Amino acid sequence: MPSKIRLLSTDFDGTLVAHGGDPVLDPACMGYIGKLQENGVIWAINTGRSVNLLESGLEDFEFPVHPDFILTSERDVFRPSSNGGKWEPYGDWNERVAREHAELFQSAESVLAEVVDFVNHKTKARLLYHSAGLEGLVAENEEELDRVTKFIDRAREKQPKFHYQRNTVYLRFCHADYHKGAALAELSRLLEIPREAIFAAGDHHNDISMLDGRYAKFPACPANAIAEVREAVRSAGGYVAANGYGAGVHEALRFFSN
Repeated sequence: MPSKIRLLSTDFDGTLVAHGGDPVLDPACMGYIGKLQENGVIWAINTGRSVNLLESGLEDFEFPVHPDFILTSERDVFRPSSNGGKWEPYGDWNERVAREHAELFQSAESVLAEVVDFVNHKTKARLLYHSAGLEGLVAENEEELDRVTKFIDRAREKQPKFHYQRNTVYLRFCHADYHKGAALAELSRLLEIPREAIFAAGDHHNDISMLDGRYAKFPACPANAIAEVREAVRSAGGYVAANGYGAGVHEALRFFSN
């Protein structure tokens, strides 16, 4: 199975995984990715999930093939562990990302306070915290999240590096320079694989950074992708599949592999 693709970067939920679908995973897609791996193609899952949530997802959905690398939380890069564990940071990227996020959130405290006040008093959204502090929020619906992002877009004008990633009703605060596309670019640099040999597939807002043509020559999306993603893929000369979820990824992979 000769292929001009050397690296796959695929989203997880809504792209490979069809929640509520039957089947949840497309067998033909999983089989095709496995055959590509056998022929030396590297597969990375590029997701908003944390490492632990991704590992549980791979197990819960009984993935028949497993990724060579994982890009998690829309910014971190992990490779298989060399000391018996499952995954370890690849290089110093994750450390740099964490440091720049900490510095940003400290300098953008006033912007974050405005956002928190708006969310608490003008919406029914719920703020999400982790051990390092405020991480993001979950809205009641996507219309409410649209209102929140419009407010953030105005508030961040004085602190443009303060940004967010969104997927369905979830939003994560982040540094504008770090996203799925940037994580993919770092992995491609470490693996010495050029943009011209990279395929990327996703379905939602937080996938656009890896689908706009900057980091992958072969961007694609399944038929269930939101309109903004389909437009980004078309604008980058990519492939918008007729099928949804994994079947659409399989369709796109076959299109670009021929």
